[in-house]
Amino acid sequence: MNASLLLSLGERAPALAAPSAMRPDAWRLGERVDAWARGRGLVLGDPDTSPLGRARCERLAARLFPAADAASVELFARWLTWTFALDDALGEAAGSATSVHSVYDDLLRAVRRGQTGSGARPLESALVELWRATSGRMSRDWRRRFLSHLEEHREGCSQQAVHRRTRHMPDPEAYPELRRRAAAPFLFDLVEPVLGVELPNRLLALPAWQAMREDITDLITWSNDIASYPRESAAGDPHNHVSVLASAYGLDPAESAAMVADRIAIRADQVRFASRALVRTIARLGMTEGELDAAHQVLRVLLDAPRAHIDWLAESGRYSADGGTPSGGDGSRLDGLASLRWTGPSAV
Repeated sequence: MNASLLLSLGERAPALAAPSAMRPDAWRLGERVDAWARGRGLVLGDPDTSPLGRARCERLAARLFPAADAASVELFARWLTWTFALDDALGEAAGSATSVHSVYDDLLRAVRRGQTGSGARPLESALVELWRATSGRMSRDWRRRFLSHLEEHREGCSQQAVHRRTRHMPDPEAYPELRRRAAAPFLFDLVEPVLGVELPNRLLALPAWQAMREDITDLITWSNDIASYPRESAAGDPHNHVSVLASAYGLDPAESAAMVADRIAIRADQVRFASRALVRTIARLGMTEGELDAAHQVLRVLLDAPRAHIDWLAESGRYSADGGTPSGGDGSRLDGLASLRWTGPSAV
């Protein structure tokens, strides 16, 4: 399972063919985000010694938002860092749904109260800081939606903990929904404050919009599963698409990873086709010009996110054992590809 399998998707799926753009200030962004993470106690010691320190979250943010306001992109990169720190903390609680709920109880209590409790841990303090910097610019509806997705994430991670303890392997039909809930769905909500927009409720309630978000989540999480399989397999974690398909169909890891890649390629082109119909549906909702512009901006980021995530996986060291990029990854090559910027609209 290496970067070459992921990057080959660009040759197999036209929707994933265009390399993601990269912000020119990505390196300076990385220095600021790294300093913030160390200053908040999320990263300790040499960054190269931990999966979080090697993640290079700023690179993912810089690929998702190549032209957005720099301060907003930095805030998103901080959210990504916090999310991965939370993932690591919940991973340490593997096998205990009670521990997952305990971690999340403190976090949710702090957010709703707007301040940390006495003796707050770094995760809690950083979350309150991020929430204050983000929520003030958004409506009550957005804040409720974000908190509901935090709750959804808690439930998904709790279910994963139970499965890890019991060594229960999800079946292929049930796995995608479970993976979506445990994949930090609140991160999608953060696209809006980064862009300085807010989506109307009637768009969010549209079944086609919800289906698009789920499909894009699948593309991102399945790609992530290919990259993270060696680490998760070694840890005995059953929550990986490669493991799920291997168990269900009697495949070896290489065959199963290839099947996951096939599913990604097929789904990617289905998503791009569905996005064209979604654009026409959005045009008939009777939204204001500002609402239409917001919808198109957010949709463009969502459609570009799977390729941006693949490019990040190939240059990040989060899932590598030695601190380098994944096997077959070449960060300089990816930066060169990123300079071939895609400037056309993504949703049509």
